Amino acid sequence: MELLSVNLGRAKAAGYTDARGGVTGIDKRPVSGAVRVFAPGPKGVGASGVEGDDVCDLRHHGGDHQAVYAYAREDLDVWAEELGRDLPNGSFGENLTTYGVDVNDARIGERWRIGREVVLEVASGRIPCRTFGGWLDQKGWVRRFTQAALPGAYFRVIEPGEIRAGDTIEVIERPDHEVSVTFWFRAFTTERALLPRTLAAGDALEPEAIETVRKYLAKRDS
Repeated sequence: MELLSVNLGRAKAAGYTDARGGVTGIDKRPVSGAVRVFAPGPKGVGASGVEGDDVCDLRHHGGDHQAVYAYAREDLDVWAEELGRDLPNGSFGENLTTYGVDVNDARIGERWRIGREVVLEVASGRIPCRTFGGWLDQKGWVRRFTQAALPGAYFRVIEPGEIRAGDTIEVIERPDHEVSVTFWFRAFTTERALLPRTLAAGDALEPEAIETVRKYLAKRDS
């Protein structure tokens, strides 16, 4: 299991984003050398947890529970074949492009050690947005991505440090529950009846997700 690349994006103007200022950092490119990873702070204040990476819409992205986004090279290859186009590392706006680890099967609360220093914890899956669809320039992309349920994972930073392309990835803690990244994604998008079962992930669920489940239960039971 390996980290193929660390990808950073700089803020650029784009007509397809509704972020304030009309800029986005979704265009991420692989970089060489060591990159610092850290907990960026609460959502709405903290941005990316990867040094040198721009997060432009703090309403919906960034913060401690979305500090780092990872996507598997294997899943990029599936999409590349389906779309009939090259998808270099970073094409989905991911900070980390991985190889040999099933990102979508990772459990919420699962912990990965990357390299010698960094420990990350799986926090959620990625919900596609208008900017993502505009960046890829694919009609109906948000619906298509949602139906495939291969969202990639957001991580919080447990132990900060430096990472670089070529670092090994080791799963050091895997919770004993059913709430994988894909399960979480289906629950919060297309299969809302699964929402109560996501509570099995406990405190590893981000606060916004817990509140969503509570509202669902209150409405269901009323």
